[in-house]
Amino acid sequence: MSIDMRQPSELLEAVIELARAAGKRIMEVYSTDFAVTHKNDHSPLTEADLAAHVTINTGLQRLTPEWPVLSEEAAAIPFTERAAWGCYWLVDPLDGTREFVNRNGDFTVNIALISQNRPVLGVVYVPVSDVCYYACAGGGAYKQIRGGPAMPIRVRSWAGGHCTVVGSRSHSGDSLGGFLANIGAHEILSVGSSLKSCLVAEGKADIYPRLGPTSEWDTAAAQCIVEEAGGQITDIEMQPLRYNTKASLLNPHFFVFGDTRQDWSKFLPA
Repeated sequence: MSIDMRQPSELLEAVIELARAAGKRIMEVYSTDFAVTHKNDHSPLTEADLAAHVTINTGLQRLTPEWPVLSEEAAAIPFTERAAWGCYWLVDPLDGTREFVNRNGDFTVNIALISQNRPVLGVVYVPVSDVCYYACAGGGAYKQIRGGPAMPIRVRSWAGGHCTVVGSRSHSGDSLGGFLANIGAHEILSVGSSLKSCLVAEGKADIYPRLGPTSEWDTAAAQCIVEEAGGQITDIEMQPLRYNTKASLLNPHFFVFGDTRQDWSKFLPA
């Protein structure tokens, strides 16, 4: 079934519930003395990552059996196969495993629907605080706290002067010094996972510059939310991130920002 025959808005409620179910599984592990192993790239892996993956993968296959699921915790799928996908789910079952291991609460469940290389539905769920950010193409972006009423969110403008920058709690060694020096007066909010992008989407920060490695499942759900809130996620040449266009699933360096009138690339060091 094509995306034109099944609108993302029709799937949103079910995907939110699926993210909550995965979050419940994550919190069940969070309350235990869980073990930590490491993958080939040395990133941490826990029982919570795998439990959330099974919950989401099973749920999405029931919801839309016609669309494949690409998850961080699944076996690698060659680009020769992926290239034929017009529509698929892109999932990070537990974004911010380092934050999970450190028990600081800054981890999320990320579920995105990708159609023609761009995200058209995004859900970012924060298990510890029971906060859900979500959006679908053309429908606006929302934040829901502990099952309460969903409130629309919107990015804020920045006309120069003091800038609020979101930084990574676990990757603060990225080469940001020159960029921040060129921006001038600023404060840094240190946060983990895709929460960084969500802070931009809800107007609590101006920009999240990511000048280090990430993968496509780290950004897709948040990109839909940021875009529907009026902002953008672009590479450092100010072109929107696109998905499943190459063999590697690594993202380029990117900016997440609210004020689309700004050329944020001008702050990069020469």
